[in-house]
Amino acid sequence: MRNVTIDNVSDVVIASLGQHGEISERQREIMTSLIKHLHGFCKDVKLQHSEFLQACDYLTRAGQITDDKRQEFILLGDILGVEVLVDMLTNPVDAGESESTVLGPFYRENPPVLPKGASTVQKHFDDEETVYFEGTVTDTNGKPLAGVIMDVWEDAPNGMYENHDPEQPDYNLRGRFETDENGHYAFRAIRPVPYPIPDNETAGELLRYMGHHPNRPGHMHFILSKDGFGTLVSQIYDADSTYLDEDSVFAVKESLVGQFRKAGDNLDTDLHVQFDFVLKEEAAAQSVAAE
Repeated sequence: MRNVTIDNVSDVVIASLGQHGEISERQREIMTSLIKHLHGFCKDVKLQHSEFLQACDYLTRAGQITDDKRQEFILLGDILGVEVLVDMLTNPVDAGESESTVLGPFYRENPPVLPKGASTVQKHFDDEETVYFEGTVTDTNGKPLAGVIMDVWEDAPNGMYENHDPEQPDYNLRGRFETDENGHYAFRAIRPVPYPIPDNETAGELLRYMGHHPNRPGHMHFILSKDGFGTLVSQIYDADSTYLDEDSVFAVKESLVGQFRKAGDNLDTDLHVQFDFVLKEEAAAQSVAAE
């Protein structure tokens, strides 16, 4: 097509898909929709060439600051509500399982493996409140699940995760635990506090362009995994935290809000959180069970 116009350019680009290289139907579906929506956006806002160049420069700078400690594109996706949307599309709740939410940019693989009830705290803070977390992990029929691996991580009372704070020990406030024969888990930690996501560099530019704040409510991160069950990426939010109703990454769900209550005399912590999780069997496991 030699005569490309504002009216036919989208169709011309879509028609080029797969003409000189094999692509799957999924690739065709994704690219067709992307082209239609991206071209439609440009037309809706009458995007100017100077603004296009600014956008290219912006994405270049986002890539340049991305490393193993800061994944800028995940941050941008969080700020735009894309990660939480993709998570909900990927993990629809259809069998009574616990709701998932965003992984976020601060997860680290291979945290220390700790015994049930142990503490993730390697460094203490003057203003900390210690917390005993416990609960039961079951399947959707209420059967307790033993051997569930649970990764946990959180920010410190200064609002920083250890991989962004040189004053904290390596893997501080991170740990990996396993449920016992009754599906019970338990560990000790510190009450998570509200904190701002990184609001410098390109993430900060986007927040300011949107007129939005960078703050998240206090929360504990979890990843629960067991063979035969879907992996659950979730969080427990502090019911008394600020920003529950205006989370900067739009990831709060009512079912994930937990009560941080005063601990009883039988515990050596300031607070106690009781929170249960439900895992859904993977489709293949369900099929085998039905045979």
